[in-house]
Amino acid sequence: MSLSDWLQRTAPSLEDFEALARQAYDGLPAEFRGLTGDILIRIADFPDDEALDALDLESPFDLLGLFQGVGLAQGSSTPFTGQLPNQVWLYRRPILDYWAEHEETLGHIVAHVLIHEIGHHFGLSDDDMAAIEESVAG
Repeated sequence: MSLSDWLQRTAPSLEDFEALARQAYDGLPAEFRGLTGDILIRIADFPDDEALDALDLESPFDLLGLFQGVGLAQGSSTPFTGQLPNQVWLYRRPILDYWAEHEETLGHIVAHVLIHEIGHHFGLSDDDMAAIEESVAG
């Protein structure tokens, strides 16, 4: 990519992040995706104040993603009436900030955060999530 290519670029939008997240999700192993059920992937610029307060975080840049809902390890096989679907939130601005400070590609970071947050849905260990990430990268 030449310098002139960079002169025409803008920061990835929320829609761009949604496309990156969808591509990362589609690249996950089929058996893993099959287990996720109706999990929703949401994109926002920053976490809301409620999420920051619940996690006792001072800066919205401290949170790249968040799983909200009842993980399979904690829930029952039948959702409660009125229970919202499980969601994974990816936060664009903190992810872009992380990207600017590290040597990883943006696509790799989005996939990493997505895998990590979905892993919470399943109650997976960090080693399990690393193995899934390795299978996607390989």
